[in-house]
Amino acid sequence: MLAYRHAFHAGNHADVLKHTVLTLVLRYMNQKDKSYRVVDTHAGAGGYSLEGRYAQKKGEFEQGIGRLWALDDLPEPVADYVSLVRQFNPKGKLEQYPGSPAFAQMLLRPQDQLRLFELHPTDYRILESYLGTARGVEVKHADGFDGLKGQLPPSSRRGIVLIDPSYEGHGDYARVIATLRDALTRFAEGVYMVWYPQVTKVEAAELPRRLEALAPKGWLHARLTVQELDAQGFGLSGSGVFILNPPYTLHDQLLALLPWLVDTLGQYDGANYLLEQRAA
Repeated sequence: MLAYRHAFHAGNHADVLKHTVLTLVLRYMNQKDKSYRVVDTHAGAGGYSLEGRYAQKKGEFEQGIGRLWALDDLPEPVADYVSLVRQFNPKGKLEQYPGSPAFAQMLLRPQDQLRLFELHPTDYRILESYLGTARGVEVKHADGFDGLKGQLPPSSRRGIVLIDPSYEGHGDYARVIATLRDALTRFAEGVYMVWYPQVTKVEAAELPRRLEALAPKGWLHARLTVQELDAQGFGLSGSGVFILNPPYTLHDQLLALLPWLVDTLGQYDGANYLLEQRAA
């Protein structure tokens, strides 16, 4: 939806989960010399000011990256993730938060490709000015659900697709399923990572089970619940990532990591995590 701006939520607990997992997946892909392509269907602006009025309105980053920034005893995957956020803040102060395109661009090698789609005109202009001339990167002012078709399969037959729309309307849930169903017919061996919010919508609750049905070659589902909903039942209590064709190392990495994230990011006694998988 064009009204959505991720700047309000940049660096929150959902971004911590999403970008920690994304970093693990990218590190795994980098273990082989053969090139690969990353496609981000909803790329956003690429980076966000945490001192601007959007981020400061609710200060969501304070309960996410803000809780990790000053810690020096982080588990290895979180330490890697935080080191990339530090790389994005060369002055040593937490002023900016990198979006998914920035994490990818920091980790991709010269032989790899990054394809970014963003429909919001302002975020597209920011993204284009930031990464539009970077080596191996293409930034497109287009609907990523539709644009993904032209990106699959990559010539190397190695690739990661990140799908994380705003889900502000009900239509995004159905489009995620339809887009993945089509993508798998084009590139069945690709790694597909879907982020979703934990909110009181039937579609959000049903999404993981619908994704399972699309993944005959195996899947992994991780969910982190850190806060209570408000008195009216609204808010973002947590988030999840669902990965089709996940790296075989990812389950054990998250099994060691998620309890720590619950303890560190949890905002109430009922904070919890879920981790499940089905191997190919």
